[in-house]
Amino acid sequence: MSKYIIVPDSFKGSLSARQICRIVEEAARAVEPDCRVCAIPVADGGEGTVETFLTAVGGKLVTVPCHGPYGEEHTGFYGLLPDGTAVVEMAAAAGLPLVGGHRDPEKTTTYGVGEIMAHAAVHGAKRLVLGLGGSATNDGGCGAAAALGVRFLTEQGVSFIPTGGTLHRVKHIETRGLLPELKDIPVVAMCDIDNPLCGANGAAAVFSPQKGADESMVRRLDEGLYNLAWVIQKDLGMDVLHLPGGGAAGGMGAGSVAFFGAALQMGIEAVLDVSDFDRMAVGADLIITGEGQLDGQSLRGKVVVGVARRARKLGVPVAALVGGCRGEWQQVYDQGVTGVFPICPRPMTLAKAMEDSEENLRAAAENMFRFAAAMKK
Repeated sequence: MSKYIIVPDSFKGSLSARQICRIVEEAARAVEPDCRVCAIPVADGGEGTVETFLTAVGGKLVTVPCHGPYGEEHTGFYGLLPDGTAVVEMAAAAGLPLVGGHRDPEKTTTYGVGEIMAHAAVHGAKRLVLGLGGSATNDGGCGAAAALGVRFLTEQGVSFIPTGGTLHRVKHIETRGLLPELKDIPVVAMCDIDNPLCGANGAAAVFSPQKGADESMVRRLDEGLYNLAWVIQKDLGMDVLHLPGGGAAGGMGAGSVAFFGAALQMGIEAVLDVSDFDRMAVGADLIITGEGQLDGQSLRGKVVVGVARRARKLGVPVAALVGGCRGEWQQVYDQGVTGVFPICPRPMTLAKAMEDSEENLRAAAENMFRFAAAMKK
């Protein structure tokens, strides 16, 4: 009896990771009805991260009264896993969909994210996994830190809650009031980018335009983040300016490290750790992963490569079902991928490919499983 592990990312705009798991599992059972299948849908830290973990390992959803991106009353949530890990996706309180058409990263805050983290810590979480993605903010995580007891002071010593537009006013940071319960648990911040905090590849320049920033606002936001990095260096003794991933979620990557002592981890690594992937994969005949487009970005630790690197250590072959390939994608073979299977059966427009993605994925997956089953005979 064959054993298959399915660990895909979503095909953005067409199929969610959960849908892909379902389709691939159905294809596997169409070929081998009695096969064993373990599915681990993957999210990158943004919307759906909590659902991904709960689907993979079980647990419960906890709702929390908190504040939204503009300080409005809101109901957020986190996932509490069986081992006591609390999974918080910042999008639950500071996500871009929550602001609708009113996008202004100079005014939005991560304060509600801190409130959710506080609830998890106070109610006995043994570890906290913070998903960084899909944010409407550019406050460097200062809002969340303020909700957890960190104080931000002006030159005159006035305490305030910084937003993206007021980071330039931060002159001193005091962390001695940080929630005691948070000090006693490890924090992992998961993200799938390695952008630094500031500069041409930083949080403001790369991501704030999609949050509503025009060119002049981008400059102001970037200057604010530079100032925050300078104060963090001065008062906390940490250099977050060049930290890979520091620019994630409007600079919350850097803020998570500076204020909460978080370890930044690629999203796929966090998912594989929490879902106990290494144990699940023992004895597997094939691991199936995938993403919408396999390209140079895939080599920077995204889902396909992250899964392949783990699988290679376990000696299990990996098949990647992908929407398409571009650039230097062949390098994934050096990372542990055994075979790449683009799902489009013929030349077609992107719109048509997205429209037919379920049908194409099902056919490609079934063909792959037929070949895998034949190789075992």
